[in-house]
Amino acid sequence: MGNSPSALQTCIDAVGNGRSGFAAYPSNPLYQLTWVKPYNLDVHVTPAAVVRPETAKDISGIITCAKTNNVKVQAKSGGHSYANFGLGGVDGAVAIDMVNFQHFSMDNVTWQATVGAGTRLGEVTTKMHDAGKRAMAHGVCPDVGLGGHATIGGLGPMSRMWGSCLDHVLEVEVVTSDGKIQRASEKQNSDLFWALRGSGAGFGVITEFVVRTHPEPGTVVQYSFTFGFGSQAEMAPVYSAWQALIADPKLDRRFGTEFIMMPLGAIITGTFYGTDAEFKATGIPAKIPTGGKKGVVINDWLAAVALDGENEALYLSKLATPFYSKSLAFKQDQMIPADKVKKIFEWVDTQDKGTLLWFIIFDATGGAVADVPMDATAYSHRDKLLFYQSYAVGLPLSGKTRDFLTNFHEQLKAASPKAYGTYAGYVDPALTDGQQQYWGPNLPKLQSIKRKWDPLDVFHNPQSVRAVV
Repeated sequence: MGNSPSALQTCIDAVGNGRSGFAAYPSNPLYQLTWVKPYNLDVHVTPAAVVRPETAKDISGIITCAKTNNVKVQAKSGGHSYANFGLGGVDGAVAIDMVNFQHFSMDNVTWQATVGAGTRLGEVTTKMHDAGKRAMAHGVCPDVGLGGHATIGGLGPMSRMWGSCLDHVLEVEVVTSDGKIQRASEKQNSDLFWALRGSGAGFGVITEFVVRTHPEPGTVVQYSFTFGFGSQAEMAPVYSAWQALIADPKLDRRFGTEFIMMPLGAIITGTFYGTDAEFKATGIPAKIPTGGKKGVVINDWLAAVALDGENEALYLSKLATPFYSKSLAFKQDQMIPADKVKKIFEWVDTQDKGTLLWFIIFDATGGAVADVPMDATAYSHRDKLLFYQSYAVGLPLSGKTRDFLTNFHEQLKAASPKAYGTYAGYVDPALTDGQQQYWGPNLPKLQSIKRKWDPLDVFHNPQSVRAVV
């Protein structure tokens, strides 16, 4: 005879009412492969259950089951958390997989879209295009889910022009820790709405978003300079020139760009939302470091987003792998001095990385993101101009690889001692002060709102917001 179902399993199965494919448990065959689907294979997580609800009422019942059995809850949209936080981050949580929440509609008067929280970004782009050639700001990895992306920040190459993804959110439907299905906006449950835009995982399960949209840009100029088969030391002046470009407070907001260090050199990528003539008129092309292999493509909106997605996949794979990552954010006055850039890049050449699959990405931000006051939403990095994140895959992941990225991170901190904090989308489970680094000056308010809306900490992962004691 097999083991009897737990009280949690019995409760969840009752919510499902016999529906096939509703829930699975550790006893299910191929549980990890077909239900859990962890993104970072170096972070081992076994949820107490993975549930695929179909309605907000289902989610309400699941939360009630978890709460009754003293089990934590986390929602998973695309499942791309670097530390598998959508699965709870540690063993024993209930993971709510939002795969069935992919509904979409467009109001052709207000041009506001209603989008299910399980919709992937690639589908968001396509559905908005088909509904009237509309668009919104978001990242370019097509398999990332909107539910996590739009509640943590949602940065992409169009963010300097339009703001972050969460800045487009006007209203949500959310299931809270008491099991109630509620609406949240600036006018209704405004404190909860404030917290959900930047720290959603700790405050509820969002089922749908109402978002504002923009007309698609007609033309997009995309370029790249590839510097190959050289040492990182040779890349140092190229990086410093690129950093000077993105630190210019007058940099045209239609321009987004990255500098990517990699084993055989570096790549500078850029996206300009406008015509080639408009791009040249900005003066940016004359300031872009040259010397590498140049590639320029002029696309329409859909093709541009697709190309950005393909490029992103080269560095941050959508495939599940064992990987390690670090990150840091920089303000205007925290850019790295050229002499220290030179020393850091020279140091990289001397290191045993333990893998050939490593990338270090510097990404320009600011622009329209900074137009929103720091305390307008829970997202706290309005004053940052640059993020970096490192990413290395090992099969298996070695101590040498971890040491390389950790020591690189420490050298950046030493080169810019005032730089502090990072984007919660680049979650780092090694941080001992993660909440402070992610939410900075907004953390006390988040803690107070947590006490009101989730005092028992039902919505929990290792670095989510805790209620004020």
